[in-house]
Amino acid sequence: MSQSAATQHVREVERRLGVTLLDRSRRPLELTPAGRIYNDFCRDLLRREEQFTQALEGVKGEVEGTVRVASIYSTGLSEMSRLRDEFARRYPSATLHVEYMRPDKIYEAVRNDAADLGLVSYPEAGRDIAVLPWREEEMHVAAPPSHPLAARPEVEPAELDGCDFIGFDEDLPIRRELDRFLRTSGIAVQMVMQFDNIQTVKEAVALGSGISILPARTMQAEIAQGRIVALKLNAPELVRPVGIVHRKRKKFNRAGQSFLDLLIGKR
Repeated sequence: MSQSAATQHVREVERRLGVTLLDRSRRPLELTPAGRIYNDFCRDLLRREEQFTQALEGVKGEVEGTVRVASIYSTGLSEMSRLRDEFARRYPSATLHVEYMRPDKIYEAVRNDAADLGLVSYPEAGRDIAVLPWREEEMHVAAPPSHPLAARPEVEPAELDGCDFIGFDEDLPIRRELDRFLRTSGIAVQMVMQFDNIQTVKEAVALGSGISILPARTMQAEIAQGRIVALKLNAPELVRPVGIVHRKRKKFNRAGQSFLDLLIGKR
């Protein structure tokens, strides 16, 4: 919905109710006392609709409906095709809708009920966000086949000192965790590039621009193609946690609960 359409809709509701819902003298906008009452009413109505839909599906006995999933690119691109196929095989009357987003956008989508479930790395619980731990992914060194370290099955952290390194944008949790690891290990790498997703980092590594540290399971396709070599890093404490996030007190429809059960079974 465009901003102008939303504004017109709110004004029409205010005209119909005979009250002002938004205090437009403040920036950002705030709800008036009447607006807070109306907001609580609408949220309660949506929760009751969820409960009604869930109860109705229980009577019908078949898993139907749509589950909306927001996923980070790396997990979605490497896992979602397989999960989608299995979900469709188990529940042919249900629909899985997946969108790929940055982590901050996933939390926003879950909070606003634009997504039923979110898949994020380094998940963080909040006042209105619940976290289900999903798995911990081992981190390996990603190197192009021509790199001097590529012939090694395993490397020590100190061997990365001085290497050209392809990292992540500074606002991402994986960047902060890798910076902490390098700093505590006394390693100084040469940051030559940085990106906001694993797929682009892998491409830069494959082109010979430098090395990186990535979750091992996200490199399987490139390893099979001979474009990247994954070297075991002697740092077992370095893992990437991936979790499932959802709105607290969320009432899932049968499709959503069935997909959640499938995810948990595939840890």
